[in-house]
Amino acid sequence: MFTVFIDGQEGTTGLRIHERLKNRNDLTILEIPFEKRKCAKTKSQFLNDASAVILCLPDAAAKESAAMVENPGTKIIDASTAFRTASDWVYGLPELHKGQRDRIRTAMRISNPGCHATGFILSLFPLVQAGIVPEDYPVTCHSITGYSGGGKKMIASYQDTQNDLNGPRHYALSLKHKHLPEMQKHTGLTSPPLFSPIVGNFYSGMVVTIPLITRFMKKRASVQAIHEIFSAHYASEPFIKIMPRNPELCLEDGFLSPVACNDTNRLDLFVFGHDEQVLIMARFDNLGKGASGAAVQNLNIAMGVDETAGLI
Repeated sequence: MFTVFIDGQEGTTGLRIHERLKNRNDLTILEIPFEKRKCAKTKSQFLNDASAVILCLPDAAAKESAAMVENPGTKIIDASTAFRTASDWVYGLPELHKGQRDRIRTAMRISNPGCHATGFILSLFPLVQAGIVPEDYPVTCHSITGYSGGGKKMIASYQDTQNDLNGPRHYALSLKHKHLPEMQKHTGLTSPPLFSPIVGNFYSGMVVTIPLITRFMKKRASVQAIHEIFSAHYASEPFIKIMPRNPELCLEDGFLSPVACNDTNRLDLFVFGHDEQVLIMARFDNLGKGASGAAVQNLNIAMGVDETAGLI
């Protein structure tokens, strides 16, 4: 039996993590009294009494809470952007490559990946590692996500019947999205991708899309070859599903739904295209594998229990 303290339990990600953990019999959730949430002394006690702490806070607040942990036996999983490229934190993407899961298991400080970054890295890293996509490839990426990814303020805006937000909306048009540093670092690219995120009028779910031109690859690879690379790289992964190459077997009347993985920790990976052009698409729940599900998966690994506990 181990104990978990969720710092920021009232937020969208924190609530989902609590929901995934509350009925488990192998752990106890330490819950700070509501009126004591902003009391530094009380919070410090909870942070240092827990076997594991999950931070669901803005970057600055996450750094403050992490600095308050003095117990050498307390493991921290941070869901903010604050530590995702820090050399003294382990990146919490167990499927990244051989050995990453063991690094998470022995780490005391784990940074939970961003939602867009999760789909991007899992789509591209195997191809860079295999020598198919060069490190200096001019990568572009489009990603559509549900509005829950924007937090309580955006959720309220979309659910306000006075607002007309039916169409998809592009954002981060300065091309400086906060996920870019981790997207570049953990794929091994020499420069950040040109990244265009989009928010849609649906609560959760997302699809991350990367187009590739085969003539610019290090080794010209067919759709079948890329599909085989993914199948081999993720062969034993419980939450990664490589989808059939035949569109008729994995699309709905020719359309790809962004919500088919909702309420799961699953990520579906698609490979479409022909000899000249390839389209890699990763579909998952932005609140699942993109946030709370990933945090629980990392918690399970870090605490040495079944990695799939509390997850589907």
